[in-house]
Amino acid sequence: MQTSPELEQQIELSSQSAQTPVNEIVAALRHIGALDGLTDSEYEWLARNGTERKVPAGTMLFREGDPPIGMNIMLRGEVHIRRAQTGSMSFFIARMGQMSGVLPFSRMKGYGGSGYAVGDVWTLDIPKEKFPDMLAAIPSMAQRCVSVLLNRVREVTRIEMQAEKLTALGKLAANLAHELNNPASAAQRSAASLFGELRDFGDKKQKLGAVLAEAGQLEAYQAWANRTRERMSNYNSRAILPDNPLDLSDREDMFRNWLEAHGVADAWRIAAVAAESPLTVAHLEELAAVISPKALAVSAGAFAASLNVERMAEVVLNSTVRIFDLISAIKDYSYMDQAPIQEIDVHQSLDNTLTMFNSLLEGVHVEREYDPGLPHISAYGSELNQVWTELINNALEAMAAASPDGKPHGTLRLKTSHSTETVNVEFWNSGPGIPPEIISRIFEPFFTTKPPGKGLGLGLDAVNRIVTRHSGNISVETKPGSTCFQIRLPIERAQAY
Repeated sequence: MQTSPELEQQIELSSQSAQTPVNEIVAALRHIGALDGLTDSEYEWLARNGTERKVPAGTMLFREGDPPIGMNIMLRGEVHIRRAQTGSMSFFIARMGQMSGVLPFSRMKGYGGSGYAVGDVWTLDIPKEKFPDMLAAIPSMAQRCVSVLLNRVREVTRIEMQAEKLTALGKLAANLAHELNNPASAAQRSAASLFGELRDFGDKKQKLGAVLAEAGQLEAYQAWANRTRERMSNYNSRAILPDNPLDLSDREDMFRNWLEAHGVADAWRIAAVAAESPLTVAHLEELAAVISPKALAVSAGAFAASLNVERMAEVVLNSTVRIFDLISAIKDYSYMDQAPIQEIDVHQSLDNTLTMFNSLLEGVHVEREYDPGLPHISAYGSELNQVWTELINNALEAMAAASPDGKPHGTLRLKTSHSTETVNVEFWNSGPGIPPEIISRIFEPFFTTKPPGKGLGLGLDAVNRIVTRHSGNISVETKPGSTCFQIRLPIERAQAY
């Protein structure tokens, strides 16, 4: 069996150094919790048959993927195990008083990460070749090793779930920050400009009142203003306001030309406001027909100022409503202040999750094919949202990977249906598909096609675990241009787990 060069070097150095007396090794073994209760002769067997190893701080003991040489009994120090995908973050820590490495009955084929000594490390290694002799000499080691294995599985599972939740939380926070930034910035800009516009509108309104009173045309202007506002409120803005910026510029030029022809000062400023409102030149023609040219010059500016103030106030209102809707969506998404198990409306759950991805959906056509008769299901809502989040995120990343600009473009389809006992949810995307050679591995923990630092390979593993805990199942069908993940969940069940 081949080992890493660093590990071979450390074993060689250990064998060349002065060996610790057996009685001192036995004394150290008595501090190992998993070995508590062994007889003196059993402690001595381990001390005499194990390979002693002492290494200084910072030594790399093994590389990720290296085959393990045997069981490591930690007599002193710590070994931190790190994965390439997690950078400097320790995935697992083997400390003094623990048994690590490969154990009897373990199916471990390779180290899950690279191991580094933290402080001076002293271990006693039992080679795999001596496992049968160890179990014969110390019968209780079978039960002891199984207990250590079970504890290790629980700990690694806990760490995996925590890492995946942190990753999902990071994605959610980034999307939510982007979504909140847009309405918050719009509200801030409009509120900041509103103070100046209100003062300007007040001045123009006073001047307008004086001019109209002097000309005796106050009632005519008020009648026109009421009539025009009523008409504007009944218009479909989309039928008047162009979507094309060039067309909007042409509309602004039309108003400016009309205003300049009628001697209105600051025509460019008034035209910019009028062009973005449902006001028409026909309305201004009406106004010009009922008041004097002097009153027209003042009234056009005052009316435009009122429209501008109202538009800014509307932006503030709409932005705060959008922020409130996002906060409501995140509360629904996380099932805040609710019991762990709820009756879940799957459609609302999917829509809440899509809200978290609004910033990434600009170039994506989202299709919802929802079953109108879909029943509610009993489930852990926040965990199901984690499933939806991961599958939608994977779909967007697949479409982005095939896009020249690195942004997702294509179609994302969410489809629901139900049978007598199950609810089915499908996530379909128009990405390049999953290569056939890796399709069987996509649900394996820590399997990822992303470069180091970009993914832990825990997303689909977590999806599979959550669906399985809910007594459901997940399947995938893929080909170039079409990938579909299908989730089946039971409708009625006593417990979700």
